[in-house]
Amino acid sequence: MREHGGNLDQAQRRFGGRTEDWIDLSTGINRLPYPMGEIDARHWNALPSRSEIESLHQAARHAYGTSAPIVAMGGAQAAIQLLPQLAPHGRARILGPTYNEYAPVLSVAGWEVEQVSELDALAGADLAIVVNPNNPDGRCHPPKDLLALLPRVGRLVIDESFADAVPHLSLASEAERAGLLILRSFGKFYGLAGLRLGFALGNAADIARLAAMSGPWPVSGAAIAVGRRALRDEAWAKATSARLARDSVRLDAMVQSLGWRLLGGTPLFRLYETADALVAQEKLARGRIWSRVFAQRPTWLRLGLPGSEAEWARLAEFLSR
Repeated sequence: MREHGGNLDQAQRRFGGRTEDWIDLSTGINRLPYPMGEIDARHWNALPSRSEIESLHQAARHAYGTSAPIVAMGGAQAAIQLLPQLAPHGRARILGPTYNEYAPVLSVAGWEVEQVSELDALAGADLAIVVNPNNPDGRCHPPKDLLALLPRVGRLVIDESFADAVPHLSLASEAERAGLLILRSFGKFYGLAGLRLGFALGNAADIARLAAMSGPWPVSGAAIAVGRRALRDEAWAKATSARLARDSVRLDAMVQSLGWRLLGGTPLFRLYETADALVAQEKLARGRIWSRVFAQRPTWLRLGLPGSEAEWARLAEFLSR
């Protein structure tokens, strides 16, 4: 498996402790998740019906402010795995550094893959990929700039996995445009990554192909039940977005005294430049707090946002040591 956050098994092997002892800040997953409530037994016992899946699609369209064709999948990662099959192999360009699954998935499928550092450098690609906001540095691109790029590439994929808390960045309302494909993650903002739910939005032909490749039951009955409930809860989403905005500022202020420099981030995670990220990670790990480091960037440390006040207090304690 490639390097990702959420690897608590690695933390436990090195530093001990039970899973429940740890505060996992190595991901961008909301640590105050949506309250799932009761899930009727039939969602576990029966195959999802087409009408139930379509009701989930309608809830997602409502949440994302779009009328575009949409397909539910087992997380945004499921859509990434199918991207190479949407068109004949060609030249793919990825705006990076970014999420590290795109390049290997495309390469192993026979695509010629290039990472570029500027938006304009994507022009001319058969497949162009932009993560907006970007993971791990939070770099953002205005929708108008992305739309201006669209006619200059064969297909433009915008990964909006971290866009829920910054909806003004989303191109979901434009997803029906030819050559545009939008990926959304459910689990990060709603704090339910284990549910494995995400969506692809695009023109009818692309979504039909993705749906056919995903099979008749692309997500579980439980994911449908929880997902449509959460996606229609506008009050929770509004309150959560406001809290995350406050808490990201709170975290930045908390680390100021350490001399860490903010490199970027989103309302779900922050990226800091430290003197030595491995040293910083180990110090936090002694307090059973797990963070994310990057092998190719030895000074980068990424922290998700704590959830409860007890988590904030523990982080403050170990940052001050």
